[in-house]
Amino acid sequence: MSNQVNIREADDSNFQEAVLQGDGVVVVDFWAPWCGPCRMQGPILESFGTANPSQRIVKVNVDEARAVAMQYRIQAIPTIGVFKDGKLVNVAMGVQTEDRLAHLVQEASAA
Repeated sequence: MSNQVNIREADDSNFQEAVLQGDGVVVVDFWAPWCGPCRMQGPILESFGTANPSQRIVKVNVDEARAVAMQYRIQAIPTIGVFKDGKLVNVAMGVQTEDRLAHLVQEASAA
């Protein structure tokens, strides 16, 4: 399933290019490999991406992207950040369902 999903990984060196540049809505999963709830969020994001193939999704490992995590004050993981046109417009902490992800994206699109 994951080979059908366009989930990109970003860190401090490419976050601006992957998330902040360009138009539209980007779903960003702030996570870490040692985090149990983060491992639960992964398959949900993949399924969401499969159902919404045009949706840009970026995963940011907070252990490898400390500057980005600090910039956006990520204090708990997983945290989903929804960016629109380079600006953070929605934040949800904890594991999010596909329906909740869709709602966050819809809200951001309307903003």
